[in-house]
Amino acid sequence: MTGEAISVRVPRRSAGHDLRAVKIVLHREMLRFVNDRTRMVSMLIQPVLWLFVMGTGLGTLVRGAIPGVDFRTFMYPGMISMTVIMTAMFSAGSIVWDREFGFLREMLVAPVSRGAIVVGKCLGGAVVAVGQGVVILAMAGLVGVPYSPGLMLTLLLEMFLAAFTITAFGVTLAARMKNMQTFFGLMQMAIMPMMFLSGAMFPLGNLPSWLHVLTTVNPLTYAVDPMRQAVFSHLSVPAEVNAMLNPGVQWFGWQVPVALELGLVAAIGAVLLGLAIAQFRRAD
Repeated sequence: MTGEAISVRVPRRSAGHDLRAVKIVLHREMLRFVNDRTRMVSMLIQPVLWLFVMGTGLGTLVRGAIPGVDFRTFMYPGMISMTVIMTAMFSAGSIVWDREFGFLREMLVAPVSRGAIVVGKCLGGAVVAVGQGVVILAMAGLVGVPYSPGLMLTLLLEMFLAAFTITAFGVTLAARMKNMQTFFGLMQMAIMPMMFLSGAMFPLGNLPSWLHVLTTVNPLTYAVDPMRQAVFSHLSVPAEVNAMLNPGVQWFGWQVPVALELGLVAAIGAVLLGLAIAQFRRAD
């Protein structure tokens, strides 16, 4: 008995299919995060410890040098950045987990653009990171930061931009990796020095020349500084204290505007997104 041939129709790729793929990948990232309570708590412990334990300890040492300002207030934007960055990188690292269990291959053979998968992954990582950062935002009053609607909205937008860029960076790193240990080792090697050199935990003014150069070429500096500028613009502090704790970023003595800093972060994010898409198009 001769079996009849069954025709299989594969739908053509279209913008609608790609948008749906972006939505599905984004939704999956959110579900994965919400269902992982341990990850949610662990991602918050480190910045909270830095803010309330180390910030309080360091504050006792510099209390006389910065009158009228709690040192934890200075550290607050940096802790927001740390929360967002670490969460975004862990979201990007889930690509390696998907590859190990074969789910990534199923996504790559779907009749959608691989670029749509990468965009969905980056958006999902950014949304998850911002959601985690909102918890730190809720602690603003505990460190002397006002709950101004304008400030909260500004920080949310800056958090999203930083999270999207960091997720794109993580996706670029993870696109060709085959095990989690390699990814997290490389992530720690890349992110921790950048985090420490971003000014998240120390002021950028009056630094030695070699350290000033490192902070200036560090991309994370331009994600942390706009958040600190936004916070200090809503505080009443003496001009000399503001100049000490919130000097901004300078290029050869020229103060870099916040708009340019955000533009640099967005441009870096766009370049990293393009690299991540290119990596995925070459992936097996």
